[in-house]
Parts: sequence; structure tokens; C-alpha cells
Amino acid sequence: MALGISRISIGILVLAAATGTARANFSDGKMPDGIYHCEVYLLGMFLNLGDITIKGNVYSGPIYTGLGTFGTAQQGYNYQMDANGVISWLGPLGGYTAGGNSLSLTQATLDGQSAPSFDIIMKQPDGAFTASTCTRGNSQ
Repeated sequence: MALGISRISIGILVLAAATGTARANFSDGKMPDGIYHCEVYLLGMFLNLGDITIKGNVYSGPIYTGLGTFGTAQQGYNYQMDANGVISWLGPLGGYTAGGNSLSLTQATLDGQSAPSFDIIMKQPDGAFTASTCTRGNSQ
């Protein structure tokens, strides 16, 4: 009996060690911390929409720093991510939620081969939809 218990204990220790080094995934309920650069492909070029900072379950931004202007620090708001990687923003999201725009869907992508990212689908006041991608910088 003692031999069976020690095998189980070793198995649990190996499993715990393996999961301790695992990458973040949707079951964590959050994106990896960092600054996510958001852009949209429009008229044959990528346009900068600003940066969203994520730390734990709190986000701020987007802050636009293009054309020689500097964004200012904004209040942080909570977000939630379900087991399928769908993100619900629990506060405003800059131009995505201003001027009659609304969020249709935000879908996260977490895989070991590329930087963490999420796609934001925004519904414009005229009913058209625009998709943008926010990707975590490599320096994180």
C-alpha cells in the first residue's frame, strides 16, 4: 500500500511541476501582462489605433502616441475572459466605444508560437463592422 501511495505522490509532484511552467491559456481567465499595440488594416496600410496595457485582470487604454503626441495614463478597468477566449471589457475602450461605436466581439489568441493577441470587432454607427488586432510587444 505504501508503494502505491508514493507512486501517486510522485505523479502529483511531476504534474505540479509541469503545470507550474505552462504558458497562460484561456482557463486562466486573463491575457498575459503587457502592452498590446492595436492596429487596423485599411486602404492598403496598417493604421495605429493605440496601445492597451493589461496587468492581471485590469486594462487601460488605448493610448494613442502617434504623430508626435503622447497619450496620458488612463484609469484602469476590469475585464473578463471566458474559457473560449472571448474578452468582455467592463469599462470604456477609447474610440472603440466612443462616438456611437460599440464592441461586437473581442477574441483572444494564445498559442506558443506567436505573441499573445486579441482581435476587436467594432460596430460603427452606420452598421458597418471594423476589425483590428492588438498584439503584445516582444519586449514583454
